[in-house]
Amino acid sequence: MSALPGSPEAAATTGLDDSPVLPAPIDLPPLTEQTRIEAREIIARYPVARSALLPMLHLVQSYQGYVSPEGVALCAEELRLTKAEVGAVATFYTMYKRRPTGRHIVSVCTNTLCAVLGGQRIMDALSADLGVHHDETTADGSITLEHAECLAACDYAPVVTVDYEFYDQQDVESARELVAALRRGEKPHPTRGAPLTDFRGISRQLAGFSQHPDQAAAAVAVDAPGNYEPTLRGLRLAAERGESAPPMRGREPEPADTAEGPRPPHPSQAQGGPRDGAGETVRPSGDTGETPGQEAADARVAAADTPAEKAGAAGAHPDAPEPAGRRLPDGREGTDTPAGREPGTGGQGPDGPSRTIEGRGPARRR
Repeated sequence: MSALPGSPEAAATTGLDDSPVLPAPIDLPPLTEQTRIEAREIIARYPVARSALLPMLHLVQSYQGYVSPEGVALCAEELRLTKAEVGAVATFYTMYKRRPTGRHIVSVCTNTLCAVLGGQRIMDALSADLGVHHDETTADGSITLEHAECLAACDYAPVVTVDYEFYDQQDVESARELVAALRRGEKPHPTRGAPLTDFRGISRQLAGFSQHPDQAAAAVAVDAPGNYEPTLRGLRLAAERGESAPPMRGREPEPADTAEGPRPPHPSQAQGGPRDGAGETVRPSGDTGETPGQEAADARVAAADTPAEKAGAAGAHPDAPEPAGRRLPDGREGTDTPAGREPGTGGQGPDGPSRTIEGRGPARRR
């Protein structure tokens, strides 16, 4: 289950698969200097370098078809992370593949609604026809089959995607025909969305680069026709019946100023708090013995309308207790590893023998 099967980085990070590393396919293209140039272009898009990791992993897949150990090493080197940190991300998201894939990824939704309408029968039939199970690739390298927990298209169920493009309202026979066409090298047009390419092409798109040869082809992909009838049907029925969603619950509208003078400010209008319909604030009273920030936080807690809002306001209060696990054995607060010395944290704090949180106020209230 690791993106780095058998590697100490993956085993240490996930505690999962520690099987021997499979040799790279003979035809696996190497990551070249051009790959590094594009990786650095991705990094330049972000104010914090490590934020570029997700599209960089897609970039690796666009060249090699999966997140290879070589790709993990490249990402770690360019972002100044450890391979364990990169492996932790690559093993978390299912769109990052942990072993070489086929030319196309065929995903069959087997979640509740799709399963009830035939999704599991589709998955079973394709598995039998192709001779593979979930996350396995056919011998000819054309198809990697996987089941998906949800493809976010319940109104089009049962749904199959190929390289994340939608083929809606499938049944066993239509899905079989689709896969047979893919194995012949054809690319049937999706029910909706851009024209089909392949897994490496869509990975390049997800990395933030165009997979199309020119602007005209890219424009055709953006403007591709599609069948959106199931989604539009509900909108039309609602309009015909005069139905609409209930209004969102909010605060009562504020009454207009009276002859006695303006209405007293709502507690949420204390310094630092929002005011409905305007960005105005009022100055703290200075009579409570609290700092302005504490007064504003008290006002936000008092003004919360729901338990969730109240919990969020209380958690952000300056007097809220620290989360568990932040205090060191000697009573100091901070981290055991000095900032700037731990891999992957370079430049995020001063070097020194320890990092503590100084200048805290009085003991925090519960």
